[in-house]
Amino acid sequence: MADAPRVPFFCPAGAAFGVDLGACLQRVVDSGWYVLGPQVRDFEAAFARHVGVRHALGVANGTDALTLALRALGVQPGQPVVTVANAGCYASTALAQLGAQPLYVDVEPARLTMAPPALAAALAAHPVAAVIVTHLYGQMADMPRLAALCHAAKVPLIEDCAQAHGATLNGRQAGAWGALACFSFYPTKNLGALGDGGAVLTDDQALAERLRALRQYGWTRKYEVTVAGGANSRLDELQAAVLLAKLPHLDAANAARRAIAARYSAAFADLPLTCPPPPGPDHVMHLYVVRTPRRAALQAHLAAHGVASDIHYPLADHRQPVRAAPPPPLPVTDQACAEVLSLPCYPGLTQAQAARVIEAVRGFFAGA
Repeated sequence: MADAPRVPFFCPAGAAFGVDLGACLQRVVDSGWYVLGPQVRDFEAAFARHVGVRHALGVANGTDALTLALRALGVQPGQPVVTVANAGCYASTALAQLGAQPLYVDVEPARLTMAPPALAAALAAHPVAAVIVTHLYGQMADMPRLAALCHAAKVPLIEDCAQAHGATLNGRQAGAWGALACFSFYPTKNLGALGDGGAVLTDDQALAERLRALRQYGWTRKYEVTVAGGANSRLDELQAAVLLAKLPHLDAANAARRAIAARYSAAFADLPLTCPPPPGPDHVMHLYVVRTPRRAALQAHLAAHGVASDIHYPLADHRQPVRAAPPPPLPVTDQACAEVLSLPCYPGLTQAQAARVIEAVRGFFAGA
């Protein structure tokens, strides 16, 4: 076992979905158009159709997508925005860019996504400007209940779909539930580019026009700034070409992730280990995350047996050192951050590699 190749946490070759990336590059080079050109327009149209909304606007990255979505809604400095604290600090970073105040609420114990009762309490107690719901690890949040609460309170809902490309709940994709939806195309995502990339999706024509200006300096015409708060946040042609070529393979890649997850969960069923919910349409298994109070020991054991792992996320947003405010009580969030551990789960993971992951995890609990 010590001499066996290490099982990596991510495989770039598998993430390519068999697409000829060189052809994508050559197509862009031959066109002579490198930013916000025909590849971006074609990808925006295809991705909007795939999700089931009218508009998709390519931007530089997922965090910019969140920031620009908040700006498009007119969120002002000091205004409270409801979000969760266990999703990697990305929403918190976007809120900090605007000077808005994160209003952290707790998560559901099983999904680890925003708990509807916690959102209801926050909406009743505060003049909330917006709500950011993160679909975590590939698992969609309880969107029927969360969207209904936002609708009743007349508060706009932003979906953070950076980990849920292609997930579907009640026949409706992640990204088609809120006023706006934000995606990241970082290379490790279920739909990943060769570098950074992101998009904001919406059904609202006015919001789409505002976002189109905001992503490029606030221009409505070249060199004419008519929308305040604009940025330089544009998706480049190479990333769009790669994403456009990979998009038709997304569902098959998600199915491969679910198959690996199902194999893991079956193998771990008798262990003192909390596994993800059974994989279904609402979970695209961006990450296969287990929970155990013995996380540090399990991670060390996996490393010793050549299996990479990671923690998503070890320190919740409300406990980050940069925060001056006292942390609010979020018991489910805090417990999850102390226990979660991500195992390798991605297209391209071989049967033999999955078997090694299973063997290493089972060996730990057997005392090996």
